[in-house]
Amino acid sequence: MELKPVAIYKGPFGSKFGIPRQSALAEGVEGRIVFTPEYRVREALRGIEGFSHLWLLWGFSANKEARGEWQPTVRPPRLGGNTAMGVWATRSPYRPNPIGLSCVKLLRVENMELVVGGADLMDGTPIYDIKPYVAYADCIPDAVSGFAAQAPRKKLEVFLPQNLPLSESQKKVLVQVLALDPRPAYQENPEREYVMPFEGGEVVFRVTGDQLSVTEFRRG
Repeated sequence: MELKPVAIYKGPFGSKFGIPRQSALAEGVEGRIVFTPEYRVREALRGIEGFSHLWLLWGFSANKEARGEWQPTVRPPRLGGNTAMGVWATRSPYRPNPIGLSCVKLLRVENMELVVGGADLMDGTPIYDIKPYVAYADCIPDAVSGFAAQAPRKKLEVFLPQNLPLSESQKKVLVQVLALDPRPAYQENPEREYVMPFEGGEVVFRVTGDQLSVTEFRRG
């Protein structure tokens, strides 16, 4: 089976670092699904505004590491990056087929593009398919979620400098994302400075205890 993108996701995150580890964890994140010329057809969007949420089938396009043969176990960040679980019991990007699935909120249709909220995608991610979220079929109230039963809690108190050159809405999204602690699960060095691509620039921050301080925003 050959897959080709029907659209490209355009959003604020220029690399994997900092992207929420699941969709809807940072609901303020806004992005656009821009269709490729072949699929930029108005009739194909007919009726989509009647749905509040969409399923996106997409590709882990930033997985450039040479993996060789597939690995049957991975180490989920949820478990601190130290406990191995079966790959089929995780949503790790390192899979035999690098395919992701996300549920996003449809905010509006604009200029034949889909403006969505809460995506856990990197800017430039290829979208292979789009399907509407159907509550009666897709919502399972008594579902059991194994080691991921509870949603991640916001871990860090975020401090922004007063002169940060971002809009108020961008600052709000930034706080949502940083509060989730984007660092690798095993990283606790208070002296380390982290750089996270965001909105065409770079956010520089440090973490001490449960407090995260943004020190600089570098324009790209």
